[in-house]
Amino acid sequence: MKRTWLLCMLAVAPAAVWCQVAPDRAPRADRGEPVYNYTLHAGFAYTSLNQVNQSRYGLIGVDLQVSRQWGRYFSLVADGAYFPTSYANGNPGKPSVDMILGGPELRAPLYGKVNGFFHALLGGEHTGGEGITPRVSFAGGPGGGLEYVMSPRLLIRAEGDYILSSFSLTNNTTQNAFSPHMRGNARATIGIAYRF
Repeated sequence: MKRTWLLCMLAVAPAAVWCQVAPDRAPRADRGEPVYNYTLHAGFAYTSLNQVNQSRYGLIGVDLQVSRQWGRYFSLVADGAYFPTSYANGNPGKPSVDMILGGPELRAPLYGKVNGFFHALLGGEHTGGEGITPRVSFAGGPGGGLEYVMSPRLLIRAEGDYILSSFSLTNNTTQNAFSPHMRGNARATIGIAYRF
């Protein structure tokens, strides 16, 4: 009886050894690496201004983001941007754009300290300083970018988005009055992100 039990243990022991988790494949918390659930990003931003007729110059402003990570590859993003002024004179009126967007983001390590991400954002956009209707348009679009890890908490982040919205001038002809037309605006941001 003792020999049978001993033979069974010797047969099962190698299988138990094979099932061990290798240290380099263990979760980050098990390896002693810090796990951060939130990221705050602030950056200098630019957006084109295709919804304003005769617009020659884009707008500059700021973009703020907060994201909540679930695991290593998925997060949810809340994004707010404000563009108060043109980088050059030449736009009709004094247009400004502000937007609030949110959505899912997929992340992946690319090479060394460089990570990539892709997100799809939905929300609203407001264009002020112009005779444009509606006051707030449904907006959204895809985007992505790269980030460089300077330290466990600090990152440099660059991203680009293509934000679609639908506005029309209020002084359109009676045939086209208040007929919204979809416009796509490129948006670019570069800034610093902090993980906590």
